[in-house]
Amino acid sequence: MINYSTCFDQELVLLLKDDDDAAFKEIYLRYDKLLLIYAYKKLRNREEAKDLVQDVFTWLWNSRKDFSLNTTLSGYLYKSVLNRIFDVVKHKGIIRKYVDSGKHYVEISNEDTDYLIREKDIALLIEKEILTMPPKMREIYTLKKKYFLSTKEIATELSLSEHTVSTQMKRALKHLKVKLGIIVLFVTVGF
Repeated sequence: MINYSTCFDQELVLLLKDDDDAAFKEIYLRYDKLLLIYAYKKLRNREEAKDLVQDVFTWLWNSRKDFSLNTTLSGYLYKSVLNRIFDVVKHKGIIRKYVDSGKHYVEISNEDTDYLIREKDIALLIEKEILTMPPKMREIYTLKKKYFLSTKEIATELSLSEHTVSTQMKRALKHLKVKLGIIVLFVTVGF
């Protein structure tokens, strides 16, 4: 008798391919709640999140014979949920690119949609972190990155030394790197 709760994910995948429904149940129990939380955080709709996670597990069961895993099971499941989230977002029409007067729109491939969503997520994360900076640092950062002023122009406009402006920019960039480094990595990788 196999104790499925002590099996590694790779072992469970092999058992799943052999039509072992207990292995599938263990995979489901391990990841159902985590994937549901992940989907809910992205969609902000509990029913949609439940349906989406259920679809991923249904697909996994139906594709068990042909299923091949090139990464970790958890990574695969999270990526599957993320791809379904993108499908939901695209279906709702949240992402549309209109041409000319809006009568026509450009087809957006899954890769383009994925990129656009990630880009928007990263931009929002950066904006939130910029707002947490001290006021003077935020002002210097904004003048440099948004209005493309030189260090000398910023120093003149704010009546500061160029050295102070340069130091504040370095601190602002360090602040963003520390706060966003791991988050940006996850957003760009898609997990």
